[in-house]
Amino acid sequence: MAPLVHAAKATGITTLTLDSPANRNALSAQLVGELRAALAEAGKDTGTRAVLHTHGTRAVLLTHTGNTFCAGADLKSPCDPADFLALLRELTTLPKPVVARVTGHVRAGGLGVLGACDIAAAGPQSSYAFTETHLGLAPAVISMTLLPRLDPRAASRYFLTAEPFDAAEATRIGLLTLHTDGDPDTALAPVLDGLRKASPQALAETKAMVAAGVREALDRDGDRLSELSARLFASAEAREGITARFERRDPSWVR
Repeated sequence: MAPLVHAAKATGITTLTLDSPANRNALSAQLVGELRAALAEAGKDTGTRAVLHTHGTRAVLLTHTGNTFCAGADLKSPCDPADFLALLRELTTLPKPVVARVTGHVRAGGLGVLGACDIAAAGPQSSYAFTETHLGLAPAVISMTLLPRLDPRAASRYFLTAEPFDAAEATRIGLLTLHTDGDPDTALAPVLDGLRKASPQALAETKAMVAAGVREALDRDGDRLSELSARLFASAEAREGITARFERRDPSWVR
């Protein structure tokens, strides 16, 4: 089975690339498992001089192939909600900052991954939508990484309506750190340079401080919202919504 996550390291940055374009980098069990393993490996990389961490990974850059960063759950074979919850916890507790580089679409569970990242940058071709309510689902697990970051009124609107929005709006409401009309690598260059110059312990302690709200939400509500997600996926309305999506028709509740 071909790997779906590729890792590469250069000048203090470990780049993890989601590479499952056939299903738009959907959150299959394989992709989630490989991403968790790659994050764990990056977290252990303190370099060849353990005391000073001279050559270790300072930060993780999470990016993608294809025109979609992540389409959310693999509707044909979704990962276990508990495994997805574990991934979000690992992103937020990793002792190194995680920077998202987005050049395509992000939907549903992919937005939860984006919210778990410490810094997120996107290019002009990216778009965003919380599609769950149109499928008979709710943005349950992902709410924990997003609600602490998003403008509350915007979260109410986009969670409920599933409207798509662009990178400028995503930045305005707190989903993205920055967006650019040009090359996202150019926009990210000063960000990554700043992370390379920071000490490992300073990054770890500062990340723990700024991500505290997200981590508290995951600890407080993780089990409850994972159970809600599993219950909704098993419901008759969700089966109808997902079937309608595959059949390219409106679900039965649309009149």
